[in-house]
Amino acid sequence: MPSERPSVRGVSGVGRYAGAAPPTRVQVSINPNDGSKKEEVEEGGCVSWFRKMCPCCCKPQAGNSYDVTDKVEVVPFTPVADKDPPKFLPLTNGNEMEEVKLCVRAVDLLSSQSGQNRTEHHTDAFHGDELVLRRGQAFQIQLELSRPYNQDTDRMHLDLKTGPLPIVSKGTHIIVPLVDDLEDDRWEAKIVEQIGNTVKLSVNSTPKAVVGVYALSVTTCSAKGGDVTVHEAGKKVVMLFNPWCEDDSVFLDDDDERNEYVLNDTGRIYYGTEKQIGARTWNFGQFQEGILEACLFLLERSEIAPAGRWDPINVVRVISAMINAQDDYGVLIGNWSGDYSDGTSPAAWSSSVDILKQYHEADGTPVAYGQCWVFSGVTNTVLRCLGIPARSVTNFQSAHDTDVSLTTDVYLDVEMQPIDHLNKDSVWNFHVWNDCWMARPDLPPGHGGWQAVDSTPQETSQGTFRCGPASVNAIRAGQVFLKYDTPFVFAEVNSDKIYWQRNLDGTFAQIYSEKKAVGHCISTKAVGSDERADITKLYKHSEDSEEERISVETASRYGSKPDTYSVALAEDVKVEVTMDGEGPHMGADAHLSIKVTNLSSSPRSTALHSQAAVMYYTGVLKGTVKKETLTIHLLADEEKTIDWVLPYQLYQDQLVDQAAMMLTLSGRVSETQQVLAHQTTFRLRTPDLEVKPVGDAQVGKEMSAKISFTNPLPRTLQGVVIRVEGLGLQKGHKVVVGDVGANSTVRVTEHFVPTQPGLKKLVVSLDCKQMSQVHGVADILVLEA
Repeated sequence: MPSERPSVRGVSGVGRYAGAAPPTRVQVSINPNDGSKKEEVEEGGCVSWFRKMCPCCCKPQAGNSYDVTDKVEVVPFTPVADKDPPKFLPLTNGNEMEEVKLCVRAVDLLSSQSGQNRTEHHTDAFHGDELVLRRGQAFQIQLELSRPYNQDTDRMHLDLKTGPLPIVSKGTHIIVPLVDDLEDDRWEAKIVEQIGNTVKLSVNSTPKAVVGVYALSVTTCSAKGGDVTVHEAGKKVVMLFNPWCEDDSVFLDDDDERNEYVLNDTGRIYYGTEKQIGARTWNFGQFQEGILEACLFLLERSEIAPAGRWDPINVVRVISAMINAQDDYGVLIGNWSGDYSDGTSPAAWSSSVDILKQYHEADGTPVAYGQCWVFSGVTNTVLRCLGIPARSVTNFQSAHDTDVSLTTDVYLDVEMQPIDHLNKDSVWNFHVWNDCWMARPDLPPGHGGWQAVDSTPQETSQGTFRCGPASVNAIRAGQVFLKYDTPFVFAEVNSDKIYWQRNLDGTFAQIYSEKKAVGHCISTKAVGSDERADITKLYKHSEDSEEERISVETASRYGSKPDTYSVALAEDVKVEVTMDGEGPHMGADAHLSIKVTNLSSSPRSTALHSQAAVMYYTGVLKGTVKKETLTIHLLADEEKTIDWVLPYQLYQDQLVDQAAMMLTLSGRVSETQQVLAHQTTFRLRTPDLEVKPVGDAQVGKEMSAKISFTNPLPRTLQGVVIRVEGLGLQKGHKVVVGDVGANSTVRVTEHFVPTQPGLKKLVVSLDCKQMSQVHGVADILVLEA
């Protein structure tokens, strides 16, 4: 039977459903469209095992057994019983424990470099035996108590504090309660093993936890609130970003890319010219001894308050400022003079390790000297160390726009001689910065993913020498109005070089433009090899393409010289996208309608470029699945509707959670030069689960609900799991269904006894690798007994 998709929580009690027992009794049968057969399977679980081992604690209920799955009709599967049930010490009578006060004697953070915590959190490469964790993922600690813990008479919770003034409301003081069952996206702890006076806890953290150093303490008391004791753990806990956690905004959905952009501690940085590209190996060394401490020290010295360190946007922005020492005593002093006699020549460095160690050991004294590739190498080290996927990027023929014109301007006098004091813009042979990966919930959908960040001090941003994060997708589209510092990076890669000549009256006129002068061979190290990867297409459309011209002209309208390019004679063509009813359904071709309207009394024509891309719900685009160009001719006052179709075969293997898509349209009206641009996001809808209550709903009286679902895809769903929960109706549990064939139907019958009167909801969801966001609900009015 195919297994569930692995969770970042890992295994051995650190897992997502650690200790949860499968349903006590399940009937399974196949019911495809062409017939059916049934086969009974008996399945044991932790509940039945515990009842046999400790009948005094788990007395059988009178009458029938409730809260079990009665019947499932789908492809057969064979459940596997737990081989190693959790180890719990039978509880001692509370009266015997009153004589000994409960307190913590010792805390073992289980922080060994090769231990389970560090291995499952991908932090085992860091030196030392500190507990280094990644947020949104469970970890274990072990407590030695003064006596056995009694869940009836004892109480316990954990406290985690970070920053100089920890506050619960700011997320810098975390109170972690002890619970019976762990749930995602919250701070909780659960006892997973108890032997004598020793208990082992599995602790959940949230995917938005503050990144930094925490102090851990354990508080114990009696159920009545007396005899409170607090034990401070001797060692600190370090929390990092987690690219392996789907709910972390730095989540990167590719193992090879995570290995490259987070775990690889060496890389290649490119330099030279576009025709003579050189490469040098750089040791990022993010796991070397002392580097984690130096990176955390850098955060402490920065302007960002501890409460703001949960957001990678804030962290990246402040790191960009702190790597250079221009105005905040950061790591590196920039020097392009050629005189490095009182420091180290930028070309002499080949590693970030010595630079960061020197800065840390000197208590924040800036290191001399650096140029762009050194700033990039150190930035890459810090970002990877903190858990943010990052890479060094080199742009050949890189423009430096000094006046936010979004063009590289060259000024000439009446005799065609350069006017030196006006020619402040420049084009570098090459310039190196960084890309980092994250969602951008602060921007419109589609602008997550790679973000440009530049630590080389060139221009100030909000009063500080820093740059980014700027969405690479926004740079490509010329959407320079989106933060942060998108205009500057756009000009580096895609500005035109404009030549201006002074007139006799002192004004300037545009006399010539070079459209291919900047932004060539944008390079980074390839994933998994030392080859060079050209990523120019991520930053800009192909030269001479209409999309590239539209991007340049769109950007220029937001610069200091918005009239550089000819403006449209009229804007009388409108484009919009509509969909029928609830929109496209998963498993079928997606149909949208593109409506183009000519509002003028003259004919209009355009070449409309369309691009469909798969999108994460965070707005990060995964990849393009369809591109085409539509040639449209409109008569005066004419409206045309084009049926746009995305075949199922193009997206079937590309979808991610939420099944979201983005359609981008762009073009230019031939007669007026009006730019047409439109973006639409849509979701491929999944079918609902049908939930039908059966019987009278009354407290203490058994009733049931029938749950059904039909696979809409022409392919098998693998590892299907159904989860059922209803407050006051049914405890949350899962039903492992297995594989569901194409167009087959799943039918599940749930039996339960309501325990609370009033209007209740039975909530059901289905999950598998090929489909998510499938759910259903039934409202049930429960009467008093």
